[in-house]
Amino acid sequence: MKMNPMMLVVLAVVLFIGSGSIFTVDQRERVIVFRLGEIVRTDLEPGLHFKFPFINNVRKYDGRLQTLDSKAERFLTSEKKNVIVDTFVKWRIANVDNFYRAVGGDPRQVDTRLNQFVKEGMRAAFSKQTIKELISVGRDTIRLGLVKEINELANGLGIDIIDVQIKRIDLPEEVSASVYKRMESERERVARDFRSRGKEAAERIKADADKQGEIILATAYRESQELRGRGDAEAAETYAGAYNKNKEFFAFYRSLDAYRKSMGAGDDLIVLEPTSDFFKYFKKQ
Repeated sequence: MKMNPMMLVVLAVVLFIGSGSIFTVDQRERVIVFRLGEIVRTDLEPGLHFKFPFINNVRKYDGRLQTLDSKAERFLTSEKKNVIVDTFVKWRIANVDNFYRAVGGDPRQVDTRLNQFVKEGMRAAFSKQTIKELISVGRDTIRLGLVKEINELANGLGIDIIDVQIKRIDLPEEVSASVYKRMESERERVARDFRSRGKEAAERIKADADKQGEIILATAYRESQELRGRGDAEAAETYAGAYNKNKEFFAFYRSLDAYRKSMGAGDDLIVLEPTSDFFKYFKKQ
């Protein structure tokens, strides 16, 4: 069945109008609906939506996090020293209506204004910090302060400042050598102090150990002398008891012991008279 040319024209017009009446909103987008150039809606949820062709038009903006990577700038510290600071800012659209009215929906204008806000905030924050404070703990303090301050300044732009990060802080070549030398001297002073305190503690420990060693040796010597005295007393008592039981045998035993010790395996020479009492048990009775 052939279609009437007029019907084809009407169908084409309907399809054209229908396609122009439908649009989708992605969850990553922020959308503004205009009616003859006037904003009528900005609160569209993700999904399929309808509009009047030729009357309504739609503009979409990226609702994800955006990054402003600022150019490295010089700032003065509280010591009137120059530092070179490299930063970046994370932001996203919070109110697309204000975003459009403030910058015409142009992210480049946002970057331009944010860059100026960051410079002003950095200049004020760095002027209150020394180089040492910036390197140690000052970065977090500055970052938190900048996030709050820039959010207040950028409130009229319809955006939220999510984070401000300092990528690096460098010293100009003309001052870096002197700063590093001063820091090195400070570290050496701290190291010398630690070594001095360690040496003092070591001397105290060594002195106490020597004292304890002397006490232990003296105690051991006293106890050994006491044991030796008791042993000698017991030996003398034993000898006395043996002597009293059989004086002649005891004298004979002591003489044999003397012979053994003096004429054993040694090579010593003893010169005695044959009639000496030492040889009385060698004589015939």
